[in-house]
Amino acid sequence: MRVETCHFCSRPVYPSKAPPSLIRFKLTFTTHQNFKAKRQPRRVKWTKAGRAAKGKEMIVDSSLVLSQFAKKRNVPVKYDRNLVAATIKAMERVEEIRQRRERVFTKRRLAGKLARDRKREADRKVVMEGEHLIRKELREREEGQPLVAETAKASRLHGEERLRQKKKTRMLVDGTTQEEMDVD
Repeated sequence: MRVETCHFCSRPVYPSKAPPSLIRFKLTFTTHQNFKAKRQPRRVKWTKAGRAAKGKEMIVDSSLVLSQFAKKRNVPVKYDRNLVAATIKAMERVEEIRQRRERVFTKRRLAGKLARDRKREADRKVVMEGEHLIRKELREREEGQPLVAETAKASRLHGEERLRQKKKTRMLVDGTTQEEMDVD
């Protein structure tokens, strides 16, 4: 019995007496719909092929493929207790190596996220320590006192002479004033 894997959901597909398209995609409605829509599994985010293509999942090494042990051979092998024991031992060792490599892969992948989180925490700490300075600056802006840096920047000339403009003040009905610029 040859057990194949589904291209979309990577589940095992067991043979049956149905037509080949149904055999391959009798697993889930989603898988069947994607197959009928002729979607490429490498471009669909949730598939194993898609995750491997984007580097989010470890690509299986050719040395670690467990299907080597279960592959169909042309020459029938006579049952041998020692051969079976050696094969089982090799399968366990391969699984152990695969798990170790997956752990290293996920650690390396999450290292960037951990560094970002640490930097974000450090930034929050700096803001909490200097919060009184931020409040002082906000208070000065609300009172209408221009900050020293803003006045210095406004008074600088960059190779051009500033034009003088006349301002008109209009008195409104409710008693407030409105300033307008006179365009020359």
